[in-house]
Amino acid sequence: MLIERLKLNNYRNYESLDIKFNKGFNVLTGDNAQGKTGVLEAIFLCALGRSHRTSRDSELIRYNCAGGYVGINLKNNQGDESVEIKLRIGENKKVFVNKIECKKIGELMGVLNTVMFSPEDLSLVKGSPQERRRFLDMEISQLSSEYFYTLQRYNKVLKQRNAVLKDDENMYGKGVLAIYDEQLSRLGSKITVKRREMTDTLSTVAHDIHKMISSSKEFLEIQYKADAGSFEKEDDIFDYMMESLIKNSSEDIRRGHTSTGPHRDDIIIKINGNDVRTYGSQGQQRTAALSLKLSEIALVRKIKGESPILLLDDVFSELDDERQNLLIEATRDCQCFLSCTSINSLKQTQIENVTVYECINGTLKQKSI
Repeated sequence: MLIERLKLNNYRNYESLDIKFNKGFNVLTGDNAQGKTGVLEAIFLCALGRSHRTSRDSELIRYNCAGGYVGINLKNNQGDESVEIKLRIGENKKVFVNKIECKKIGELMGVLNTVMFSPEDLSLVKGSPQERRRFLDMEISQLSSEYFYTLQRYNKVLKQRNAVLKDDENMYGKGVLAIYDEQLSRLGSKITVKRREMTDTLSTVAHDIHKMISSSKEFLEIQYKADAGSFEKEDDIFDYMMESLIKNSSEDIRRGHTSTGPHRDDIIIKINGNDVRTYGSQGQQRTAALSLKLSEIALVRKIKGESPILLLDDVFSELDDERQNLLIEATRDCQCFLSCTSINSLKQTQIENVTVYECINGTLKQKSI
């Protein structure tokens, strides 16, 4: 997979940008708040239809402008493709794939596969269960539009059920709750099955990667902790969810939210049998997060038959020389976009085929090194 060209108009602090990229390492350097991360964000936006930094599309539009634009030309195993995002203040964004407007955002999934590395990756290990669920959901959604649609529908039904629960007079009563219970259970059972499958696959890949990183001294294990317990079959999970929702309905009404379902699931990450979140050192936590992210690359290669685009947002500042070179080695056949404040941090690495761009106040120009 290869991004050949990026166009920005009135996006973040970019008035206008039209640039072609190297197929290897593209290094974006410059001071903070100049627009380096904005380029990575624009690529991420074209992959998933949303920013990794904000949920407000209006924040993507350049200050004092009515609208903005992001366009990418890329090559994947389907051939030449294009993705365009058109933004307008007060309107929903419009997404186009090969000049055809997407009726649903799921039509975008899989056109451009990305894996992002950032200093916040440590939250995969140390952060809340929501961070780990988001990690799983983003990866599965890029590989399966069907999962993306199921997740969207689940979240919509969950929001509707919670609205009923919060009604002071409970005007709809438990009869209407039963309708939502059936929908949540059907959708939730599908989500749980796919997440468990993905976790099992990631665990196998990440185990091998972590074993290499630690010189066989540590063994990484990832376990899916489902609200539905150990049930693995979709029908069994459906029955469990239905029973739990009915059983907890009175308590849910009292609390005003739904207490059962995959929105309460988590991932347990262990090193040598111990929960690394609780018992791991910061070095172990950082290495476990790196192993997880590297396993994403391997998984996309296996399922899609091509390497993803890598977005490395100031990540080298958080890694020692050994981990930097492990990351570089894993990205040999990937097109990479790396932001950093100074290329001095790269001098100890073994990066090849590098093009450096200097970012100054919303401009991006190739720089000799």
